[in-house]
Amino acid sequence: MTYSEALEYMYNRLPMFQRIGAAAYKADLSVTVALCRALGNPQVKFPSVHIAGTNGKGSVSHITASVLRQAGYRTGLFTSPHLRDYRERMRINGVMIPEQFVTRFVEQNIPLFEKVKPSFFEMTFAMACEWFASEKIEVAVMETGMGGRLDSTNTCRTVLSVITNISPDHMQFLGDTLPKIAAEKAGIIRSGIPVIIGQTQKETDYVFTDRCRELNSRCLHADQEFEVNSVSYLQDRNVLQMDVLKNGFPYLPDLFSPLPGSYQIKNIITAVKVNEMLPDAGFLTTIENFRKGLERVIIDTGITGRWQKLGDNPSSFCDTGHNEDGIRQVLHQLSLMHYRKLHFVIGMVADKDINHVLSLLPEDAVYYFCRAGIPRALAADALAAIALTYGLKGTICGSVDDAYRMARENAGTNDIVLVGGSTFVVAEVV
Repeated sequence: MTYSEALEYMYNRLPMFQRIGAAAYKADLSVTVALCRALGNPQVKFPSVHIAGTNGKGSVSHITASVLRQAGYRTGLFTSPHLRDYRERMRINGVMIPEQFVTRFVEQNIPLFEKVKPSFFEMTFAMACEWFASEKIEVAVMETGMGGRLDSTNTCRTVLSVITNISPDHMQFLGDTLPKIAAEKAGIIRSGIPVIIGQTQKETDYVFTDRCRELNSRCLHADQEFEVNSVSYLQDRNVLQMDVLKNGFPYLPDLFSPLPGSYQIKNIITAVKVNEMLPDAGFLTTIENFRKGLERVIIDTGITGRWQKLGDNPSSFCDTGHNEDGIRQVLHQLSLMHYRKLHFVIGMVADKDINHVLSLLPEDAVYYFCRAGIPRALAADALAAIALTYGLKGTICGSVDDAYRMARENAGTNDIVLVGGSTFVVAEVV
């Protein structure tokens, strides 16, 4: 079996939420448990920092992995989805899993897969754990795929839990209210293991505090201890500069972030608290490890798609924010920018509540409607028709590439081109 054949097997033979959506969702952990047991339970052979949340969990995961690497630890990082390369999902000290390991893992375990019938995510999780264990990592940062309680990553040996925030997303699976969604995320809280809540939210906070009380776990709120001030977006360098305060006193002055979206402030605050708690989990990290880890997060982890600059003249960016809260954050970032006209390359998936997102978007922007190359993606003409009911007008394009090229050609030098609406649209331009 070649690497491309291994990928074809995974994509074509196994259900994959990223591509087909609801049909791939499984509401229990029995298959993950059976799969990992057959492999010798690699997921418990290393300690894990487990990170869940609606938005921000990817950024916090990457920052934390970079900090641990800067502190000298051999660090595994498991995230999803990938943008360009399947192997982006699994890294050790920033290096992606080798193609040979992927090929061998699939080839050797086909009889097991045919018997247990894991989903794409379940198989990928097991592969990551097998690789991490074989490479004798010292710690892993594990980002949940969806929810938490029933996510494959919830079978790991957790030493610190993190929940970034709660907002409407995947409501057909996780619940139709914020407290119900929070209850699914709270499923990662373990007995006696501290949990960090990134964003205090009145509507959901009791869910976490009640769960922690039941399990005798410390519930720590990052945003009740830490805050930032003197925030500047350095547009020429595409970085954020800020001072971090703890309980009102200077803690991390003059901090630079190469993740420049203003929404990253919440994630940075969460990651600062994670760094503070890592020694309690057995990993000695310092403030300077955090500073350097944040500054090197792109280099150390390969994170992409977070207010990433794609080009100049006109200034062009992409961002993977795709739900209501994520789009609000993207729009806030735009409010900090100096530009004449917004040209928005937009595509969305069919199984999202797109109406709430479209209702937030500015009517004075020029839109380029497109469809990403996955089965879940909504047709460009269907998206354009719905968008028109919200006063959003533009051009229906044949592909993401066509839309991006047209936006770049039409935009003036003082305009901004933004690519977003879906992770899968962003994946085709980065």
